[in-house]
Amino acid sequence: MIGPIKLNAQFQAGFNVNPMRPADGLNFGQLFTDHANQATINQVLLTASKALDPKDPDYQWGMKLQFMYGSDARYTQFLGELNRVIPDQRYQFDVVEANLQLHVPWLTEGGIDFKLGQYSTPVGYETIDPSTNPFYSHSYIFQFGLPFKHTGALAVTHVNSTLDVYTGIDTGANTTFGPLGDNNGAVGTVFGFGLNLMEGNLTILALSHLGPEQATRVLSPLGFNANGTWRSFNDVVITYKGIEKFTLVTDFNWVRDSFGVANRPVNGFGVAQYVSYALTDTIALNARGEVWRDDNNFFVAAFPTNNGFVRFQQGLSPTPVIAAPCCNTTYGSLTLGMTWKPEVPAPVGALMVRPEIRWDHAFTGNKPFNAQRDNNAFTFGADVVISF
Repeated sequence: MIGPIKLNAQFQAGFNVNPMRPADGLNFGQLFTDHANQATINQVLLTASKALDPKDPDYQWGMKLQFMYGSDARYTQFLGELNRVIPDQRYQFDVVEANLQLHVPWLTEGGIDFKLGQYSTPVGYETIDPSTNPFYSHSYIFQFGLPFKHTGALAVTHVNSTLDVYTGIDTGANTTFGPLGDNNGAVGTVFGFGLNLMEGNLTILALSHLGPEQATRVLSPLGFNANGTWRSFNDVVITYKGIEKFTLVTDFNWVRDSFGVANRPVNGFGVAQYVSYALTDTIALNARGEVWRDDNNFFVAAFPTNNGFVRFQQGLSPTPVIAAPCCNTTYGSLTLGMTWKPEVPAPVGALMVRPEIRWDHAFTGNKPFNAQRDNNAFTFGADVVISF
């Protein structure tokens, strides 16, 4: 069946107030909302898409082409793609997705969905698209324990109404092709499963991404084999909607890098709990509590330059990176907020306003926040997401 291709535009802007006014201007522990006390245009998303119909068992095709302009593109860019179009500027361009999709009625009662090209990672709970998240700021898990995007092929086999099996092969985390597009010479893989239980009230998504992620140009002079130092991203998302007006989401995460510090493996791991209560048809109250451990301060960092994150992944220097000042750190955060979705007149398709208050804490005595002066940080943020 050939359906229409939908065109969509989405705008997100917000601000994040830090009353401590850090000297470096950064909210440590936050990437997409890293600028303290500044208004930010996070994303302007332009999308052309044709989604697969999950109720149609016949052959289908789909596609998604999505472009971004904004400050979030500093972190979401594919390596080797648009990295130098606007060098060292806060607002940059990005291709978020560019893929073809195909459903085939093969092997199982639900058939198989294929995705080929560039796509956002299926691993984890929070997403690049702000309209699907409960908060303006992001969890440590989303920012430091997961990839953002992949270039490759992904298959979801719908074994039956209960079980989906995920398998895929790609160039790695946030990578494409070419000398600056893939920071090493090996492939990555995605695998795992999804469960749909209790008539849809309980879902479980357990996925892993495995592959080398260290940059060859950094490790080769040190005598290490970048293709042999693997990083594994592992995540389990459990969603329960069996209580009236409540949605409960638990996100378990573990990331391990075999190169780590001085060629010794390091780990990051933790859990985030989300609670959402539908107060009215247009207002939801949200809470997120998280604890995330970063052994050897390997994963959690801040990037004071606009192209720092991309250059760090590519193994280019000099690349200023800010980490916690010592040893290992266990991070905790508590975020409370509200999502308001009022009725809007045409041509606006949807409007979402999300105020929040967030507390971050370093439990292990480190002082990574507010230019490495505090082990606590408070931020007050809000954003507006408008879709057309």
